[in-house]
Amino acid sequence: MTRTLERPAETLERPAETLEPSAETLDPPPPLVPTLTSAQRQELARRHGLRPVGVRPSLWAYTRDVLSRAAFIRVLGTATAYSRNQHTYLGQLWALLNPVLNATVYVLIFGIILRTGRGVENTVAFIVIGVFLFRFVEQSVHGGAQSIARRVDLLRSLRFPRAVLPIANVTSHLATLAPALGVMCLVVLGSGLLPGVDPVRVTPQWLLLLPAVALLGTFTLGVAFVMARLAAVMPDLNNVIPFVLRFVMYGSGVIFPVVHYAERLPDAVGSWVAPVLELQPVAVYLYLGRSALMDEEAFVQEPVLWAFGVVWAVVSLVGGFVVFWRGEQTYGRD
Repeated sequence: MTRTLERPAETLERPAETLEPSAETLDPPPPLVPTLTSAQRQELARRHGLRPVGVRPSLWAYTRDVLSRAAFIRVLGTATAYSRNQHTYLGQLWALLNPVLNATVYVLIFGIILRTGRGVENTVAFIVIGVFLFRFVEQSVHGGAQSIARRVDLLRSLRFPRAVLPIANVTSHLATLAPALGVMCLVVLGSGLLPGVDPVRVTPQWLLLLPAVALLGTFTLGVAFVMARLAAVMPDLNNVIPFVLRFVMYGSGVIFPVVHYAERLPDAVGSWVAPVLELQPVAVYLYLGRSALMDEEAFVQEPVLWAFGVVWAVVSLVGGFVVFWRGEQTYGRD
């Protein structure tokens, strides 16, 4: 016979007060994060280089931040230039062939067939220099307008000053222009062998092409800043820019001396149209490039055009950078 052991009920049940102690007997848990004052939080963020999200920094701090990204700009610019023709059979050779073919078309149509270069001794050199330099302006401005839209994923994944993108865009086209300038100089030198054209000689004045291109690049960078800001607000602007650039090309004497045609206007109109066309930025830089290689004569003294080139470059760069900076907090946001 089995015996059943039974424990008294009072020993199986514990008083409720021993299972659930009163809240009055518990101490409040210590806070996981210590409470900081607003001044302490700002000091801590400053110490570790933290910045508020979506707030535009000061212009001076923004400029220093952009300058500190020089290595990133150089790598991004050269990589972009290399990737343009990476998947073609001729590869980077197209960076030289494209401007050569483009200039050949304009020389055949406007220089030989239509003969629009009347009054210019070396029409081939005139058109080739204009086409090579303006192609850089055209590509840089159009690329600057698309620099924000093309890098949305990068903008949303990394924190960096957005001005890096337009600068890298112009840098990539400068990297492409550098070897093209060598080809341009060879074509200009060979144009002196054509019948009826005086021989072209290499002189120390050819070195002036370098500061002329530097001023052109500075001016173009400022325009790219403005186009990037406007296109970020109005994406449809990308469809209008090619037409505006085409108008600028014909109004800047890229393929024919536009001032000669302006002089045919009535005196009341031509007296102010001709100087405006000659002193507008693109025309100034084309003249500086041509005067370096062709020793042209202008209706004003050459030092005056160099002064205009410097002024246009500084105004464009400073003004464009400020315009772009004012929209810094909006780039990459829906």
